[in-house]
Amino acid sequence: MRIGVITFPGSLDDRDAQRAVRRAGAEAVALWHADHDLRGVDALVLPGGFSYGDYLRAGAIAAMAPIMTEVVQAADSGMPVLGICNGFQVLVEAHLLPGGLIRNDHGSFIRRDQHIVVENVDTAWTNGFVTGQEIVIPIKNADGGFIADEETLKRIEGEGLVAFRYAGLNPNGSFHDIAGLTNERGNIVGLMPHPEHATEPGFGPDTDERMRSGVDGLVFFESALRAVLAA
Repeated sequence: MRIGVITFPGSLDDRDAQRAVRRAGAEAVALWHADHDLRGVDALVLPGGFSYGDYLRAGAIAAMAPIMTEVVQAADSGMPVLGICNGFQVLVEAHLLPGGLIRNDHGSFIRRDQHIVVENVDTAWTNGFVTGQEIVIPIKNADGGFIADEETLKRIEGEGLVAFRYAGLNPNGSFHDIAGLTNERGNIVGLMPHPEHATEPGFGPDTDERMRSGVDGLVFFESALRAVLAA
């Protein structure tokens, strides 16, 4: 199985995402923002970083990159697509997920090991979790506050589109403690925390109280493998 990882100017975590893909047992395929070729991949990851320097709005310019034409077409056809942090912002700006992401309510960049609760396990990227499971995934962002109007929030909640919620602490003022979303079909997932940084013991959150949390992020990529093989 081949999972493409798209690099935009300013991407920081593309190599980490490629490593996470390989850790899960798939082939990582490097894709370039200026191309129109997905190279026959089975799934896609839009990684974290500061694409185009976060000019205009975080993810706004990247959402208009040449390769996004193919990303939208692939997503509409049912291909699994994961947007991590800046990748989540790109998915929202490309209207593949609802709502918007703005500056953290405290106005500062935040970095911490974040507890989140899995709300939806019926997606290509979360099927390896259990509903209500609490996991620990690193978070690092300045523009992670999720917002939406009341009508959109009602639709998100009513249709079960919340994939993850912050637990214990809302780090950025996101409405309804939303840490990540999915689309109705379940093939697209976006979240602010970074699962690619929690795929190997010793290189992710790893404490006496939660020794297994160092690999919570690996489940995302293993879930995608199962989803593609089951399709």
